[in-house]
Formats: sequence, structure tokens, C-alpha cells
Amino acid sequence: MRYEVTGDQLHKTISMFFMDIVNSSHTYATGGTSVGEFWSDPKRLASNLDSNTEESCTTYNMLKVSRHLFRWTKEIAYADYYERSLTNGVLGIQRGTEPGVMIYLLPLAPGSSKERSYHHWGTPSDSFWCCYGTGIESFSKLGDSIYFEEEGKYPGVYIIQYISSRLDWKSGQIVVNQKVDPVVSWDPYLRVTLTFSSKGSGLTTSLNLRIPTWTSSNGAKATLNGQDLPLPSPGNFLSVTKTWSSDDKLTIQLPLTLRTEAIQDDRPEYASIQAILYGPYVLAGHSIGDWDITESATSLSDWITPIPASYNSQLITFTQEYGNTKFVLTNSNQSITMEKFPKSGTDAALHATFRLILNDSSGSEFSSLNDFIGKSVMLEPFDSPGMLVIQHETDDELVVTDSFIAQGSSVFHLVAGLDGGDRTVSLESETYKGCFVYTAVNLQSSESTKLGCISESTEAGFNNAASFVIEKGLSEYHPISFVAKGANRNFLLAPLLSLRDESYTVYFDFQS
Repeated sequence: MRYEVTGDQLHKTISMFFMDIVNSSHTYATGGTSVGEFWSDPKRLASNLDSNTEESCTTYNMLKVSRHLFRWTKEIAYADYYERSLTNGVLGIQRGTEPGVMIYLLPLAPGSSKERSYHHWGTPSDSFWCCYGTGIESFSKLGDSIYFEEEGKYPGVYIIQYISSRLDWKSGQIVVNQKVDPVVSWDPYLRVTLTFSSKGSGLTTSLNLRIPTWTSSNGAKATLNGQDLPLPSPGNFLSVTKTWSSDDKLTIQLPLTLRTEAIQDDRPEYASIQAILYGPYVLAGHSIGDWDITESATSLSDWITPIPASYNSQLITFTQEYGNTKFVLTNSNQSITMEKFPKSGTDAALHATFRLILNDSSGSEFSSLNDFIGKSVMLEPFDSPGMLVIQHETDDELVVTDSFIAQGSSVFHLVAGLDGGDRTVSLESETYKGCFVYTAVNLQSSESTKLGCISESTEAGFNNAASFVIEKGLSEYHPISFVAKGANRNFLLAPLLSLRDESYTVYFDFQS
């Protein structure tokens, strides 16, 4: 602000030098910075990955700095930084859609969780960390730095963030409507449409649209009223100067690619620590336990596969009630148990969600869960893609194992509940007819789930214990979700901003 008030170039130089030092030597892939509220040694961030990293106050302040610097310089680097920090460092510090439930320090330790971080989630009325003030203010400023106005012979607007919004541009005498299609993993493009409402002044103005450094020229496209526009290379602005009318339409298509980014650490032994990004989105991996990331892939696309949109219609949760307690079928460290019904967004909710895979070639998208009844299905745990629920070889208990070694006992016939209930279903083994997945008659938490067969000696209550209410899955795939092929098993990749409490890893060791 001293530079803006006095015009002294020294203070502009100081500000730019400060930003460049932080951005090049102290910043994580998320755009966040600091550990335990401090900046430590430059380019030594691999030593700082713990549950006490990335103070949200710092991210808030760095956004303010980058905003000022872009106003002074119009440099794309500052606009790119703003997008990265806003997307990955701000949008995930509120717990889902719960206003007033904020996080202080965003953890980046391997297998870390927002719920189990240093300060945990706050509360709407009993938390008073400094990051509550800046955190809540950040959510009131989501439209703060989309458009920047420039005076001149032809008044201009710089559009540096692609966020659906409306700009009533007084000096330009037009209204700009920006519509951004939701980004998804199976359509690798960011698609933006600009339409206009002219106020009839006949004024000539300029629009300058950021072509981010994270995109590529291959597949990029811009059109004005159906006519192709010459696109500059990534890291520049597309400038269009004309007298805009209400029937004008400008579209941009920017390729989204998977890429890795090394951590800011110049020690050779940490060169393999990298983050995975999809366009501007930092992807977090979440699964059970540790895994080797890949075997011998030549590129990221060789072992990272987009999750189809239809998969969300296949996600289910099986529940039972006993007494006044509701239980849910759960993947507990590769064994299937019944656990108490969890809160949404938690690790437990993740483990209690399964994907129903049809055992035939019929359609895979259903309008309701009842459409699965009468079908032969396999159960894939949400947190262990590529694995299946099967009957253990040596006993009747159900376990989770790799799909390529699963035999016929992984296929179940989904039938109406044995208890005769209106909303219940039962899972009959396709291999062992008359045998059903069942729980204990006197159900308790952490109870093993087994395969039991109906006979004259079947204990009373078996029909109830073999009947489940089928519900929509407690977790679902984010539109930007991928399956990554590990050396020992697959795991999920999703944007860090979409995770609430789940254990996750942002930086991966590519050494293996």
C-alpha cells in the first residue's frame, strides 16, 4: 500500500521480491505456505509435511498480495497463483456446506485428515482462532478477483478467473455473462461461454482473457460468433477488441491435463516427492493403508483412469437396525463388519460405501436402487477400487480381495429381503444357493459378517439378520475423480477441496 500511496518504486520492488521468494521457495502445490505458522528454510518443504501445515490466514494474506501485484503488472503468474490458492487453499477450509465450521491449519502429512489435524474442525460459536476471521471473510470474497478494469483509448477488462458470474461493466457500457461448465474427469476441457448485453452506446472495448500456464495449446480453441480466434500460447492473454452487441458469443475451450509437480525442496533425496494436478486442481489420494503408487508407467494417463459419471448411480450402503441403534455394512481393514452408522464425510462413511457391479453386460445406469433387485452383482468397496467382497476360502466370513483372484463366491444375487420387509434386500451367494450374507442375531458394533445357509437348524432371527435396507451410498465420487493403479492395489484420486474428514495424501513418493 505504501507504493500505491507514494509511487516509490522501491516498495514495488520489495513487494514483488517478497512474493517471488515465497512463491518459489516456501509454497506447497496447493498454493498454501508455512508450517506451524512459520516460514522455515527455503526449498526444504519435504521436512514440513505434517498436520500443522498451511495456515489459512497466510493463504488469505498471500491472495491479497497477489491481487495487488496483478493490478500493478498484469503478469499472468500472479493470476495463476490466485487461482491455485483460491481453488485448493480456500475452498476446502469450510466443512462441506456447514457455515461457521472452519479449519485453522490444513494438514499435508501422508495419511492426514482434516478432522484429525492439529486443531481439528472448529465450531460455529465456540472457536475463535485468527483463521476464523480470515476464513469467513474469504468465503465472502469468492468473486473478489475475477474481473479487473483498465482505462485507456479502449476501456478494457481482464478476466483472470473462470468462475460463473455476471459483470455489469459501467464504463464499458455492457453486461458480461460468464458461464463455466462444471469440470469433470471424463471430459478433459475447461469450457467457458461469454455472452453480452449491450447498453447501446456503440463503445469499442477490449476483453483480455487469461490462458493459464497449466493448459496446453494442443486442443485449445476460442471462437467468436462461431469463427475461430487465434490463440496465444499458455501464460498469455487472449485480447479481443470490438464494439460488443447483445448477439455476440465468445467461447473458450482449454485442455485439462494430468501432471506432476515436484515439492519445493532442492535436496536430491527428495526429488521423487511430487504432487499430482489436474489443470488447477490438486488431487489427493485416499484409500486404506499404504500402497506403492505404480510399477512402470511411462505417463500419468497410463495408470490414472477417469471415473465415469454413471458410477455414482451404482453406489449403495447396506444398513440394519437393532434396538435403537443403526448399523452399516463396512470394509474394516479388508474384512466386512457391521459398524455404527457414521457421520457424513468421515473415513467411516467412506468405508461403508460400496459400488454394485452387474455381473452381466446389461446397462449400468439405474434410475433407482430398486432396479438392482433381481440382478447378479458384485460389491466393490468405495475405498478399494478394483477389489471385491468374497467369501473367505477357509471359513464363512466375508473379506475384501483383488478382483483378479476372486472366484465365483464374489457374485451375489440381490433379492427381496428374507424378512418380508418393504424396503429390505438380501444377498444370496451365486455359488452357494440358499446361502446369504448375514450378521449376528444380537447385533453389536464390529460384528463380523458371514455367509450362512438356510436349513432346519437355522437359528431364530436368521431372516432378519440376512436382511438389509439398501440406501444411497454415504460417499460419492466427486466429478473430478480418478482411479490410480497402484503396484499392490488401486486407490482413489479426488480434489483436495472435496474432502471433508477422510484420510488423504497430497504429496506422493514416485521413487518406487
